[in-house]
Amino acid sequence: MAKISKIEAQKRPGRYNIYLDGKYAFAVAESVLIKYRLMKGMELDQAQLAQISNDDEIAKTYNKMLDYLAHQLRTEHDVYEKMRQLKTPAEDIEPVMQKLRGLHLLDDHEYAASYVRTVMNTELKGPQVIRQKLRQKQIGELDIDSALAQFTPERQLENATKLAQKLFKRYNKLPARRQAEKVRQGLAANGYAADLFNEIKDTVTPQPDLEQEDELLAKEAAKAWRRYEKRASTDYERRLKVKQALYRKGFDLDEVEHWLNEHKNA
Repeated sequence: MAKISKIEAQKRPGRYNIYLDGKYAFAVAESVLIKYRLMKGMELDQAQLAQISNDDEIAKTYNKMLDYLAHQLRTEHDVYEKMRQLKTPAEDIEPVMQKLRGLHLLDDHEYAASYVRTVMNTELKGPQVIRQKLRQKQIGELDIDSALAQFTPERQLENATKLAQKLFKRYNKLPARRQAEKVRQGLAANGYAADLFNEIKDTVTPQPDLEQEDELLAKEAAKAWRRYEKRASTDYERRLKVKQALYRKGFDLDEVEHWLNEHKNA
């Protein structure tokens, strides 16, 4: 048995030095001091000392996790991985997790709800991208479904409309058909349903600039015509390759045919 001969507060708040039989023995967190009601004159055996030491390690890890959680919301998976990075013994992880859950400092349901609100109000990502991000955080599907209920179909239309308008501006130098394709692809890539573009197409599609379209067609057609001058064995093959190339770029075949008939003899 060893007797506590002195307890003194460290300069670091919440930590205390414990002296046994006149000599410094170890330090403990305030929570451990209170849990075991450590006081001067108390006698401790080896089993008690081992338990106190173990609980203090858990307390130190817990305090580190409080610091980790102080900056932003975290998921259970985030905290678990952080403790693993700190090489926390496996048997100490769950007690810390339980304590954080008990104080509602860890709550994947609330994390998911908060994440959806933030993305919905500050970004233009669709529900499928949000779902994937939450899955990567190891959030359960029921929590994800509950959180995404906030992202109503009406709000999805509103955000998708804003995104589509931005995308049309980005691709305004492309042919009209190609613009629509790129915007449709952009909406899908950002997590919106494949058919959502059809619902907003009439609202977001800008009026075509016919003069710009004609200039773009003339520029690209001339380049394609030159490109296939030596690659095609006949004029018919050359015209066919030009049509195929321009169609892939999004130009209307009738307009391409008109350009060829107007500028190049058959």
